[in-house]
Amino acid sequence: IPGATVYLEEGRNPARTTKYDLVAVEKGNLLINMDAQAPNKVFQEWAEAGGFLPGLTLLRPETTWGSSRFDFYWETEQRRGFVEVKGVTLEEGGHACFPDAPTERGVKHLEELIRCHQEGYEAAICFVIQMEGMIDFAPNDRTHPAFGAALREALEAGVQVIVRECKVTPDGLNMAGPVPIRL
Repeated sequence: IPGATVYLEEGRNPARTTKYDLVAVEKGNLLINMDAQAPNKVFQEWAEAGGFLPGLTLLRPETTWGSSRFDFYWETEQRRGFVEVKGVTLEEGGHACFPDAPTERGVKHLEELIRCHQEGYEAAICFVIQMEGMIDFAPNDRTHPAFGAALREALEAGVQVIVRECKVTPDGLNMAGPVPIRL
């Protein structure tokens, strides 16, 4: 959008086609982190600090189960499970929404999380809202109704739905508080 304030970081790979990475965008009073890799990093830091589940003995990224690769596999002394992390950058009138484009892969992850749970694992999806000050979070049924239906089905089947917003600065992104879910 002409006139939008953006935050860029110079790329380190001389073979890349663009010189800069888009890090954040100002939208009115909001600073929205746009780094697609950031949500997994922020979740991992938060989980390792005890924010996700106290007593973690293992937090392993990128773990394959069935026909999916989940963002994290975790264990405690008595429990084990999988977490899929989704970064949220879409905001409409103070409401955070996901996805911003249809995501068949996202639907597949939810279906696989349901199967994990049915086989005795704990299963969760964590929506990391890459901004702060949101009223609530909801699936974006206008853009991808199948994802919204799959999320509701997953919640009903016992998959935990976690929604956290982040404190965003030009130099960082840190997990902040929970955000209410509107289904």
